[in-house]
Amino acid sequence: MAKPQRQSYVCNSCGAVTSKWAGKCESCGEWNTLSEEVIETGPPKGLSSGGSRAKGRVIDFVPLSSGEKKIYPRLASKMKEFDRTLGGGLVPGSATLIGGDPGIGKSTLLLQIVCALATGGARCLYISGEEAVDQVRMRAERLGLSQAPALLASATNVRDIVASMEDRTNPPSLVIVDSIQTMYIDHIDSAPGTVTQVRTSAQEIIRSAKALGIAVIFVGHVTKDGQIAGPRVLEHMVDTVLYFEGDRSHQFRILRSVKNRFGPTDEIGVFEMAHQGLVEVENPSALFLSQRHQNVAGSAILAALEGTRPLLVEVQALVAPSSLASPRRAVLGLDPNRLAMIAAVLEARCGVRLSGHDIFLNIAGGIRINEPAADMAVAAALISALNNVCLPPEAVFFGEIGLAGEIRQVSQPDLRLKEASKLGFTEAFVPQFKKKDKGGNPAVEGIKTRALNHIYDLAADIGGTG
Repeated sequence: MAKPQRQSYVCNSCGAVTSKWAGKCESCGEWNTLSEEVIETGPPKGLSSGGSRAKGRVIDFVPLSSGEKKIYPRLASKMKEFDRTLGGGLVPGSATLIGGDPGIGKSTLLLQIVCALATGGARCLYISGEEAVDQVRMRAERLGLSQAPALLASATNVRDIVASMEDRTNPPSLVIVDSIQTMYIDHIDSAPGTVTQVRTSAQEIIRSAKALGIAVIFVGHVTKDGQIAGPRVLEHMVDTVLYFEGDRSHQFRILRSVKNRFGPTDEIGVFEMAHQGLVEVENPSALFLSQRHQNVAGSAILAALEGTRPLLVEVQALVAPSSLASPRRAVLGLDPNRLAMIAAVLEARCGVRLSGHDIFLNIAGGIRINEPAADMAVAAALISALNNVCLPPEAVFFGEIGLAGEIRQVSQPDLRLKEASKLGFTEAFVPQFKKKDKGGNPAVEGIKTRALNHIYDLAADIGGTG
């Protein structure tokens, strides 16, 4: 006897379920994202029709500490930036989800990785649900990877993929699924890409991968807001979530780790898009500052920290009188709310008049900075642009600004100063560190530090008070 079924509508953006269709999802506010799905309404597995619960088996528990020490070697590719983002390479049995805008280079990066690992002796499977095998071969030939011993397939049936992974005669070490939104399970009555199909397909592949010790990488599409499409539970199911960021007008690409059970989060890898594919950037600070123009008002160098990597980037600001009732605030590479807060603090705490001006702010190079240590560099760039005063060309800035105008401490100041010293900078505007907490202000040979307590001190030093 077939189980009774009922129709429901699931939001493809947030995964919310409702019994009636609507043009707008009440949970996330997105329009035209509700799709119809059929859900079986029979008794749950383990319950009989009369409601009696079937008895389960007792789970076998083991102690936290085992007698023998097991070592799980990581799968390290020849791309050091990719391995750095993961914390040293792919862990056997792990599931990784990588997302990014269309055309940003996700498939190109994964094809380079799978070919590098296959050349090193690992058996790697590249399964594409969006391209035919010949199309993947054309891209590999363009990248100069056509001779790599990687195995290709074009498939979308999860049952076939799991059966190939469970091949005991020659098990793979790595499986790449491009993309998870094209996969489907044949016994579910919904189209590929729906919430149920994406969730169930990923669950089946991850279950098989963890049982067999196979590393899996999923490619995920993103929505117009930049979030990975499909149910949010997909990001909870995997071990690592990576975002491939970048501006198409720039050649730089940033691979950022936002979740990692086996390594640090917010770690980044920097790549440059070239004709032969993605090329690693070993010294991104020097590359981001290579086209910097010195002695220009509105330019400040930020000593940022992305994960465990110090990074020097240029913060550019342009302040011009506005004829509009509401002056414009255009920001690239930084949170616009952060800029609005810094502008308000400058005007309220040290008299820097920005309310009647248009403000344009840009982080040069197409990189996005999320940490609050960028506050002091943004403030210095705004004051410099407003007063047309050039900042010291060999100075770097970092520090968080509070609403009272105080400059707060940030993490790892020594790493930031060492990176600045390596690139020839001789002066740094830093927060005042308390001796009882940090042992005094950080000291790096070759750099003179100027410790500041309040944003007024910064404005006074660069001639921006009044």
